[in-house]
Amino acid sequence: MGRGDLTNAEWARLEPHLPAFGQRGGRWNDHRKVINGILFRVRTGVPWRDLPERFGSWKTVYERHRRWSADGTWDRILRAVQADADLAGRIDWSVVSVDSTSCRAHQHAAGARKKKPCVPKKRTTPRHHRPDEGLGRSRGGLTCKIHLAGEGGCRPMAFLLTPGQWGDAPQMIEVLKRIRVPRPQGGHPRTRPDHLGGDKAYSSRRNRRYLRRRQIKHTIPEPKDQRANRRPRGSKGGRPTGFDTEIYKRRNEVERTINRLKNSRAVATRYYKRAYVFHGTVTVAAIRLWLRP
Repeated sequence: MGRGDLTNAEWARLEPHLPAFGQRGGRWNDHRKVINGILFRVRTGVPWRDLPERFGSWKTVYERHRRWSADGTWDRILRAVQADADLAGRIDWSVVSVDSTSCRAHQHAAGARKKKPCVPKKRTTPRHHRPDEGLGRSRGGLTCKIHLAGEGGCRPMAFLLTPGQWGDAPQMIEVLKRIRVPRPQGGHPRTRPDHLGGDKAYSSRRNRRYLRRRQIKHTIPEPKDQRANRRPRGSKGGRPTGFDTEIYKRRNEVERTINRLKNSRAVATRYYKRAYVFHGTVTVAAIRLWLRP
């Protein structure tokens, strides 16, 4: 077993959720060897053609990753791993925080074809395909932004990719809608944390109305300009927002989650032209965090 490969304990947790081996066209290569190759590439960021020979054909490893990114297999595996962790009581629902991070796009990430890609052997577009490919111009140049919701154990619950110049507040609701942890023993998937934390970038009347409607307690500081605009309106401006300093201290948990994700070099720097493949790469890095004890 090489450095960074799946341990036996991690493989035991992952194997039950993998797709069955292909029937038509012969058997697939061993899942464990191919996934270890994908993890190696996500961790190091090397070109696919430079994968070590112990992982087999680089094209096989790349195509498996691209196919599972396109048809949503990585997303299903992530939800299954989260469900196992929730069943074992390993998810800290007490405070879920939201934040975002920018990923510099490599020059190889530019120039994607305008034509929509297709899922192999299906007449559909990939699950997370974006017409803008999730790339945009910001102060850092060509960048992609990851909007993330992280639980108290510093592991990602859900995330969203957007171009780098997009703001944080408009994406908060969409990120929260993606939190969906199944319950293997029956019942509706859990979608609501006990408490939500965020910095002042997420302070907006729209976001607060959404959280109140879903009965989610939240600790989001109100910027000075919003306070100044509210006070002259009197009772029409609404009541002052509550703020718990002790809970707000836990907002560092989502920042530590982002740091753990960006330890993978293929996440910290985007090398992919297609947004759905980069989304699958971030999902693989998230799965690895959930597999660790």
